[in-house]
Amino acid sequence: MKHTILDCYTDEPAGLGVPPYLGTYPRYIAGCLNEEVAYLTIDDLRLWKKHNGIVKDIKPSQKTDITTYNLTINYKNIQKILENTDTLIVVLGVHVPGKYLSAVPGTLHEIIPMIRDLRCRKILTGPAVFGTQLFGGRFFEKADLKVFDKVDYSMFNFKYSDVKGYAVKGAKIIRQIPDYRMIEIETGHGCDIGKCSFCTEPLKNKVEFREKDDVLKEIIEFYRLGCRFFRLGKQTCFYTLPYAVELLKEINSNCPDIKVLHIDNVNPVKVVMDKQKDFEITKAIVKYCNSGNIAAFGVESFDLEVVKANTLNTPPQIAYEAIKILNKYGSESGSDGMPKFLPGVNIIFGLRNESKKTHEENMKWLTRIYDEGLMLRRINIRQVAIFEGTSLFNEGKDKFLRKNKKMYWKWRNEIRQKIDWPMLKRVIPNGTILTNCYAEIYDGNTTFCRQFGTYPIIVGVKGRLELKKFYDIEVTGQMLRSVTGKVVVEKEVIREVYKNENRG
Repeated sequence: MKHTILDCYTDEPAGLGVPPYLGTYPRYIAGCLNEEVAYLTIDDLRLWKKHNGIVKDIKPSQKTDITTYNLTINYKNIQKILENTDTLIVVLGVHVPGKYLSAVPGTLHEIIPMIRDLRCRKILTGPAVFGTQLFGGRFFEKADLKVFDKVDYSMFNFKYSDVKGYAVKGAKIIRQIPDYRMIEIETGHGCDIGKCSFCTEPLKNKVEFREKDDVLKEIIEFYRLGCRFFRLGKQTCFYTLPYAVELLKEINSNCPDIKVLHIDNVNPVKVVMDKQKDFEITKAIVKYCNSGNIAAFGVESFDLEVVKANTLNTPPQIAYEAIKILNKYGSESGSDGMPKFLPGVNIIFGLRNESKKTHEENMKWLTRIYDEGLMLRRINIRQVAIFEGTSLFNEGKDKFLRKNKKMYWKWRNEIRQKIDWPMLKRVIPNGTILTNCYAEIYDGNTTFCRQFGTYPIIVGVKGRLELKKFYDIEVTGQMLRSVTGKVVVEKEVIREVYKNENRG
């Protein structure tokens, strides 16, 4: 039986699979099938359905078409591949909507008409089995799923003892991806607190951690295949890993030429608790990971009333203490020009008991952080997306979203203007040399570049640089959430490393 995996990309509280990231679901599926599967992206399908498979040159005045940017090596043969497919496995689902620089995740409303007439068995898997929504401030997307022969929950019911072999075998799909990818590595699932009103993670998994050696074997396999960018990102808190320090040490000793090793989610409470072991985990992250690293703090709100009403994980004072700790150990600049390890803060609007006071409290704490000379690498602000099964859906729903909708953009813009902008001048001042910036897309006569990493800063450069190449860029100015710069060195080093003969 011939299987084809269609990756429509995934974004969850504990995992990212939107390019340039490669998520875990298509890899595990490929490993489980243990056969030569075809890997396609939603971009491949869009190009075939909307543009007859033809990649068009863009004019100097045009923006890169990010809906068809992430093509696999299979895009020219997609019709033949699908005609020979017995089972199509669709990986889809966004639970934490974001703004993506060079990709657009697929939606159910988009994908269903494009696959309806395919003569094969169709399976839907990924976070979409619990709901999906590409935009914040809305309920989950409702669609008629009759086109699918099966809605498969098995990706959320497995034990890590079952998946350890799949994870290594499934790494081979990287051979079908011609571009660089940041490999999202799963270390555990489920949340050890699991009470936040809006969060879908407790619906999907009980708390379980992978064996350290299994994680290491998967990374080594991707490294053998030429991959050099990794994030230990698919967990709700890196600090809860029982082997966090040992894993970082062993990755470094087994994969000495890794270009980027970063982490993602961190519970601020665990950072403060790390004090009991003399901040052992924090120091190890600074030592063994690459600079530009960020601990994503799910603060969500600095309003204690909202914290209590939504059973959030972090009171404002604890978040503040954790921010101070990471600044103490991670604020020094590293080899790529960025500070080694800084906190990032997530803020969500539309939660229970939100009021004008909520924004005042957010501004009070953020202003205190800035006035005390501390650094935040980024502040993510979004409106909550509401999913069935969460306590927010069951109690309150979109009451506060509707109540404060007209204030959202005003509140958001005040944070951007008064905190983000001056903060960027502190974190990435003019004259900073950001090394190995990847030219990703065009917007008219501007090229947008980023380093590979966890929440990397966007760098706007005048002119149309050759895309998918690396450059060292000197920072010349700051915008609200990005910086401007000029090229000082064009690089080829990483490109040659990635042409590992084992890529196939």
